[in-house]
Formats: sequence, C-alpha cells, structure tokens
Amino acid sequence: MRNLKASFATAVALYLVSTLVPASAEPLKNIVLVHGAWVDASGWKPVYEILTKDGFNVTMVQEPETSFPEDVVAAKRVLDLQDGPTLLVGHSYGGSIITEAGVHPKVAGLVYVAAHAPDVGEDEGTLGKKTPSILAKTNGAILKTPDAYTYLKLSDFLKLFAPDLPREQAEFAAKSQVMAAASVFTTPLTAAAWKTKPSWGIVAGSDQIINPDLERWYYARAKSHTIEIKGASHSVYASHPREVAAVIKDAAEKARE
Repeated sequence: MRNLKASFATAVALYLVSTLVPASAEPLKNIVLVHGAWVDASGWKPVYEILTKDGFNVTMVQEPETSFPEDVVAAKRVLDLQDGPTLLVGHSYGGSIITEAGVHPKVAGLVYVAAHAPDVGEDEGTLGKKTPSILAKTNGAILKTPDAYTYLKLSDFLKLFAPDLPREQAEFAAKSQVMAAASVFTTPLTAAAWKTKPSWGIVAGSDQIINPDLERWYYARAKSHTIEIKGASHSVYASHPREVAAVIKDAAEKARE
C-alpha cells in the first residue's frame, strides 16, 4: 500500500510539472537587422550570410532616414511581417530605433551593436555631447545640405567610420551614403524597450563615431549582456561579422529562457 501511495504521489507530481512548467523554449529563428545613419542595410550582408547559413530567418530594415518616427515605423512594418518571436538588432543610430520599436509584441530581445540606447525623453545627440567621440571633436567632418540633411565628408568617413574595412569596400560605403535628416539625432524617445526586454550589447573598442565609454554606459544601464571587440571600428558589423553573428546567435538562444 505504501508503494502504491508513493507511486501515485510521484505520478501526480510529474503531471503537475508537465502542465505547470513550460518546456524549454525553442531558439528564436527570426532576426531583424537595423542599420545606422549614413549607411543602408547592405552593410549587414556578411552577418546576414552567416546567420542564414545557420538556419535563421533574417530580414533587414531599410530606413528612409527622413525622420526618427518614420524610421521607427519602417522597422515596425518589418516586425509586423515576422511569423513569431523576433530578435531585433540595431547598429549605431539603429540602436535608438530598436529601443523605440522594440516594444513591439513580437520582439523577444534586443542586440545593440556599437549603438545608442537612450531612455524615454532622451536623444542620442544630447547624450553624445556629454561623452563626445572623435567624430564630435573633428571639425567639418559632418556636412549638412541646405535642407538640413547630414552626411560625412569622404575622407572622414574613411578615417573615422570604416578604418578597418578594405579600402575599396570603405570607399563604396562612403560614396553611397544615405543622407540623414539632422532631426533624427535630436528626437527624444517615447519608449525604451530595454527596460522590459533582455538585451545584449557589443562595444566596438576603437569606435570613433560613438565613444566606447558611452556604449559601455548604455549597456551597463540597460543591464545588457556585454561583449567588447578590441580594436574594432564603428563598422564592426562589417569588419568583424563572425564575432557579431556569434553574439546574435547567443542572444537568439537565450532571449526566450
């Protein structure tokens, strides 16, 4: 009788565990990549190729860079098309976009790649002035059109944005810049997804566009799982795609735990 009672108790316990405790979540398969200012989504190609080869469904956002709200809407359109939980990845200014767009219900986690991560009411332009980068200290590097669209002077793009890329690749990126409305850098955020969703952060150790100390501060505040890639420039997603892809894959495995 005692053995029968023990067996019955064990069966009840196993039943409760199976019904009340969810099975281990499957790794995320949907990844959305968001580029930064002055470039477009083509820079993600090396990371895209690694991730798709490993079985991920990867989509890239092409932002118009005409206003911060319009760039956020562009990201949300792509998120709407995903077929399930999604990892949202942003580089540079793209970090501000994923911070705002990341409240989307399909977003399970965030990855910041040498990126900004402001809080509600903050903007990256103001935060960047408090922790200035080499770019901010380089007079004449940021040029502006009469209608207030910004771009980097060719020589400064090569020297500051992409110094660790092959010359031909860096020149192509510099000459195909997407001009960004100056207002995208000074629009305060109305949401901060890193407050409620897990995040990962990559510090580009030799970043001259965003001060690496600012990146460290952002990620520490967000309690992001942080990795630093020593010697990497702001173009870390293109110059160190394997390391960046490895962080994204790790985040995809852990975002739903």
